[in-house]
Amino acid sequence: MSRIELVNPATAQGASAALLQQIHGAFGVVPNMFRGVANSPAALASMWGAFGALGEGTLGARLGEQIAVAIADRNECHYCLAAHTALGRKAGASADQMAQAQAGLSDDPRSAAALRFALAVVDQRGHVEAGEVAALREAGFDDGAIVEIMAHVALNLFTNYVNVAFDVPLDFPGVKLRAQ
Repeated sequence: MSRIELVNPATAQGASAALLQQIHGAFGVVPNMFRGVANSPAALASMWGAFGALGEGTLGARLGEQIAVAIADRNECHYCLAAHTALGRKAGASADQMAQAQAGLSDDPRSAAALRFALAVVDQRGHVEAGEVAALREAGFDDGAIVEIMAHVALNLFTNYVNVAFDVPLDFPGVKLRAQ
């Protein structure tokens, strides 16, 4: 049971109502996370805008979803792990690639570098070493892509914390967390 109200899209008012209609258009349903965040039109607009902006970014949907599952597993966020595993599969990643990403791994050296960096940011609360940024450059990321990775980390931290703190009910097929 969620610790906050899950806004009913049919009775939502104002800015939240309009945003929930957009979200429904994108997913065909309104996932519970968005319904919880809809309690604050400003937070919903921020989150939905960030998803949209990063969806137009240079990293691509698959790498974005791989970053999301790595962070979700690290933060023990069942909701985001389930949602982003499903979205990663939709973006063309295999089940094995998503399971590897959950552990912060990839057979692709460029993706592996991005995952290592994203988890270092989470684990070290942003206090990464210069060598960790240099490793991204060596893997082929320019400064714009490096900042975009950081934006994915920030968005996923927000969504993880929303879902964990408010105990948002899962509405995607569950995915088992790795043994920590």
